[in-house]
Amino acid sequence: MGFGDLKSSSGLKVLNDFLSDRSYIEGFVPSQADVVVFDAVTTPPPADLCHALRWFRHIQSYQNQKNSLPGVQKPLGQYGPAGVADTTSSSAPAAAEDDDDFDLFGSDEEEDAEAARLKEERLAAYAAKKAKKPAVIAKSSILLDVKPWDDETDMVKLEECVRSIQMDGLVWGQSKLVPVGYGIKKLQIGCVVEDDKVGTDVLEEQITAFEDYVQSMDVAAFNKI
Repeated sequence: MGFGDLKSSSGLKVLNDFLSDRSYIEGFVPSQADVVVFDAVTTPPPADLCHALRWFRHIQSYQNQKNSLPGVQKPLGQYGPAGVADTTSSSAPAAAEDDDDFDLFGSDEEEDAEAARLKEERLAAYAAKKAKKPAVIAKSSILLDVKPWDDETDMVKLEECVRSIQMDGLVWGQSKLVPVGYGIKKLQIGCVVEDDKVGTDVLEEQITAFEDYVQSMDVAAFNKI
């Protein structure tokens, strides 16, 4: 991109055409881009280049405050329409020299290999991080109703039997005796279990195994933790 030689009529013509539908070189307010191009023009364009002349006079009014205009100054050749050679810049020979050193066949392969390596490193880091993260253990809070045979059943002994059941993933909680009727009381006892290790069917099997004391067992409440 560029305007070419802005001290020539052809360069000024390019500038005039460029400004035919623009107020400034870049954006919608005066900026350092306008300062760079203005300094390259140096003198007012001829009257027939009305767009360039209008712009020149407008930017000229900012000369006392041009340092305060927004933006960062870039080389002149980086402003203007695409496809116009900047004959005032030495960038073309430098570009030709760079072309001599350009590896036409190697660069893409090197970039692909580097991208693949970075991807593998990120995947490995993610896998390592995930492996270190502790697994979430699913637990449940269960309230059990354990019913005796009759009102003569030793409820203290019944509770001792229930609490004697020990297994990995089972923690017994509080308990109380709840009247059922006719002088009979049931044992209501809570526990916390790890879902993968202890199920209600296992608890029922082991509790009802104390058949001298236990008539039946029911799940009164079941909540995931």
